[in-house]
Amino acid sequence: MLFINYSLFILFLPLLAFIIQIFFGKKLPRQGDWVSILAIITTLILAVIMFVKMLYGYDPNFKQEASFTWFDMGEFRVRLGFLIDNITIIMLLVVSLISTCTHIFSTEYLKGDIRYSRYFAYLGLFTFSMNGIVLANNLISMYMFWELVGVSSYLLIGHWFEKDSAADASKKAFLTNRVGDIGFFIGIMLIYNAIGSFAFNDIFNGVASEMIAGTTLTLAGVGLFMGAMGKSSQFPLHIWLPDAMEGPTPVSALMHAATMVAAGVYLSVRIFPILTPDALLVVAYVGGFTALFAASIAITQRDIKKVLAYSTVSQLGYMILAVGTGVYTAAFFHLLTHAMFKANLFYGSGSVIHSMHHALHEKHDHQTDPQDMMNMGGFRKKMPITHWSMLFSTMAIAGVPLFSGFLSKDAILAGTLSFAQHHPQHFLLPFFGFGAAMMTAFYMFRMMFLTFYGKPQLPELIDDIHESPKVMSGPLVLLGGLSFFIWYTLPYFNPMSSHGWFTDLVIPRDAVVPGNLTALVIEEGAHHAHHMAMYISIAVATLGILLSWIFYIRKSLSAEKWADRLGFLYHYSQNKFYFDENYNKYIYQPALRLANKVAWIDWELYDKYFINGFGRLTNLASRVTGKFDYEAIDQVLVDGTGRIANNLGMLLKKIQTGKLQNYLLYVTGGLIILMIIQTF
Repeated sequence: MLFINYSLFILFLPLLAFIIQIFFGKKLPRQGDWVSILAIITTLILAVIMFVKMLYGYDPNFKQEASFTWFDMGEFRVRLGFLIDNITIIMLLVVSLISTCTHIFSTEYLKGDIRYSRYFAYLGLFTFSMNGIVLANNLISMYMFWELVGVSSYLLIGHWFEKDSAADASKKAFLTNRVGDIGFFIGIMLIYNAIGSFAFNDIFNGVASEMIAGTTLTLAGVGLFMGAMGKSSQFPLHIWLPDAMEGPTPVSALMHAATMVAAGVYLSVRIFPILTPDALLVVAYVGGFTALFAASIAITQRDIKKVLAYSTVSQLGYMILAVGTGVYTAAFFHLLTHAMFKANLFYGSGSVIHSMHHALHEKHDHQTDPQDMMNMGGFRKKMPITHWSMLFSTMAIAGVPLFSGFLSKDAILAGTLSFAQHHPQHFLLPFFGFGAAMMTAFYMFRMMFLTFYGKPQLPELIDDIHESPKVMSGPLVLLGGLSFFIWYTLPYFNPMSSHGWFTDLVIPRDAVVPGNLTALVIEEGAHHAHHMAMYISIAVATLGILLSWIFYIRKSLSAEKWADRLGFLYHYSQNKFYFDENYNKYIYQPALRLANKVAWIDWELYDKYFINGFGRLTNLASRVTGKFDYEAIDQVLVDGTGRIANNLGMLLKKIQTGKLQNYLLYVTGGLIILMIIQTF
């Protein structure tokens, strides 16, 4: 149970830091940033200890689980708990490492920020929420932490909420994810209705025993995947992630590498055993199209963070494509490597933006956009650490041999190629994969060339451009180093291994995964397609880099002239294919108009004529009944009875004089009357 105890500390330490920061942060020295940093470094140490123990233990099927009853209503009982396996441990290490780097990087990047302590509090909440998703052994607790991640992202994206763009971006992210989360919830309910449990083990066993199967299982799987589509920004729910760049750059690094967007891929890997072949096809095509589509937008973007944002959408598409084509382990491997080089790229962009802000401030220039790559150029010698670390990560994401991305992307592309060989009718899937690979190499080196090479676009600023402080350059050096392949291929503590530690521990060749057998066949077939995929991958990456060099360094081809030649294609790409505008025109505005019409019906018809009319009717009825009550019942019956009784009392009062002579007279008169009556 040692791993469970460590995991509990890893889960709750960031939450404790959040509570301390949110209530007492401003009163503490340095506004309490050291509290958050100390907590997150502790989680990193614990995660490293767990990781080392996992490597020493060498058990591909290692698993520890603990659960408790949340509530029991007889027929409806919910148990929550934690699941620790090799995937969990690796993911905890990724989250804690990137979160630690983000905390340290932020101390300089947000120095002097008006909401400094609150920012660190929200970082703790974000980390706590993601760790909850990683540790969940059931769908219901995963869903709860899933929503907490959504809240955390809303708070951090909107950190500078005084800017309309940041406030709008936070709301856009939150609401777009609600669309995917509706599908997630429906999928959870379909599974619970059939199996009666939320726990992964019970679900896998229920699927294996066909308690849920066929179309229902497919719909449940697609529903769960909709949650991943929202969080991992897959088409058509991709629109929120680029706008999320309005948040602080360190938040972008954390969100894109280890927390929010990684949650969708992590969920897809976890639920892989219950995805039917039809559901996997949906997953594959959504991921493949997203990879190519987002890459085609990144090619033309000028904002350095927007390039990286669409790059993230594209790389997440790769991971989802891998899940759909059966090589889910390659998806998780790419999630691991991508976390390192993408976080580093965002830190690098933050370093560049930080330096640009400083230079523009020195020139009292508040009009120039510090994130526009067309305002950069020639930064290589001015920012050598940032340049080299970003170059290593760029080569990793481009799939250059000897870098980490080459290993994981090659595994994905091999799996996709193998899938197409088994199912020739799905030839588009490898086209999506290799096409996106070429575009990735092109736009990433375009970003590097425009930022660090060539002549400065603003020569008057170049003297003020400088390397970032050590607290910012430190994470760059660390993650730049982790972009090399060697860290993922060493055969740790297993003399019988012919693979690296990741392959040994996460992809056991003799393990049987319940669920989709076709996917297992594809994963095995990927080994046979490996060499062909590797050659094609190297070729398309080389072509992309070469084209970028020709356009932006050699300038044998003019980017401006080709933009004119491509005409509407270039403008569509630059304007993100007008998805935001079309969503606004065909979804948001019609929905608002419908809401206005419903509001008019509610107010003008329902309220005024039905509710208010009913009120007027009851008011009239109350006046009539009130008048009848007052004038008929009160005045005539009640008051009349009282008046009669009063008059009789007054009459009897006059009769009862107290004089004996009068009483004798009354008696004598009465006797005379009786005698007269008897006579007749």
